Amino acid sequence: MILAKLSRQKPPPLSLSSTRHLLSTSASAAASSSRLRSLYAFEPPPSLRPQSPGPGPRPPAKKKTKPPYRPPSSLDRTKIKAARSDLPFDFRFSYTESSPSVRPIGLREPKYSPFGPGRVSREWTGVCAPAVDRKARSAEEGAEDPKLEEKRKAMRESVQGEPLTGAERKILVERCQRHRTKRHINIGRDGLTHNMLNDIHNHWRRAEAVRIKCMGVPTVDMKNVCFQLEDKTFGKIIHRHGGQLVLYRGRNYSSKRRPVIPLMLWKPHEPIYPRLIKTTIEGLSIEETKGMRKKGLAVPALTKLAKNGYYGSLVPMVRDAFLTNELIRIDCRGLEKSDYKKIGCKLRDLVPCILVTFDKEQIVVWRGQDYKPLEDVQFPMDWDENPNGTLLDGIEDVRSSDSSINEQWLSSSDDDEQWLSSSDDDESSDS
Repeated sequence: MILAKLSRQKPPPLSLSSTRHLLSTSASAAASSSRLRSLYAFEPPPSLRPQSPGPGPRPPAKKKTKPPYRPPSSLDRTKIKAARSDLPFDFRFSYTESSPSVRPIGLREPKYSPFGPGRVSREWTGVCAPAVDRKARSAEEGAEDPKLEEKRKAMRESVQGEPLTGAERKILVERCQRHRTKRHINIGRDGLTHNMLNDIHNHWRRAEAVRIKCMGVPTVDMKNVCFQLEDKTFGKIIHRHGGQLVLYRGRNYSSKRRPVIPLMLWKPHEPIYPRLIKTTIEGLSIEETKGMRKKGLAVPALTKLAKNGYYGSLVPMVRDAFLTNELIRIDCRGLEKSDYKKIGCKLRDLVPCILVTFDKEQIVVWRGQDYKPLEDVQFPMDWDENPNGTLLDGIEDVRSSDSSINEQWLSSSDDDEQWLSSSDDDESSDS
């Protein structure tokens, strides 16, 4: 009952003191909010600010256009000088698969330098970048320096220094074996290219010798590969086993004084050379040429060439076969057309012989009408010989023992002949 009476009563009116207390608390809250704003200095974004209505709509602001993206290019040589190399030889794409003595009859493209425009101080002739005299205006007018060979020889001697001993050579060869290191350089169908010279010098920064593996077309003439490697890198081949080579850099070699080798940015198109297979073979009529081509394709194959194989024994094999056969056929199925054409061109120069046809992926060669076998033939060097003809250590004893065995066999055969002749004399005397 008492609670019901109290709830029915009206609340008492606010007094003057209570109203003053409420006003003072609201004023203190406003003062605290202004203090926070002064402390944090908050400014509302433009979208929340009250904007005064203007006379008209504002024009849209113009965006600044970005400059077009320009990717970096190696052909932009605005502030870069052309590289100048003092190497005393002509720059070619391939040093083993091209010969300066054979002149092309035309070019397949304009004379664009594969080094890039303005990157090299030498002018590209479409085939090579010759090391010409500085005073010459163009590469065609300037003649080749007659002292280039002497310069190369002097540079090679200064880099090589004293020759290696047998023990040092064995240690370097052992370090370059496959089970010791995986660092090596492959020489394929293009042979020793210009950019490979830079790769060889990069390998020589970490090791004194580098292993080189030769495969395919260049292995037909390994003597030329060894010569070009030593001539262009100023190194020395200290070991060879088939297509495996070990190239030594030299005692006085310094990676800080390595020669400047500008890189080719692309592979140039090969120039146009005269045809290898002519309509008629020289000295024969058209009918005789057709009959010889038909007969050559029917001859049993001398050998079958594997792709990216080692062809070092092909030239002596063809020379031996020409002693008994007039036509030789080599099976090249599976090889690229350009590969077996290069092999045929090498056989023509090394055997020598006459090319008959390349039909049906076959190489058919003819020994010629007045064929005379070569007497002083230098066969490819064995695995235990250096390019200079000197034998490696430990091989002299083996060869001397072989020669002694042969001498013993020959002397024993002579004794047998003497014994047989004496027995025949005894029988005749008895009769």
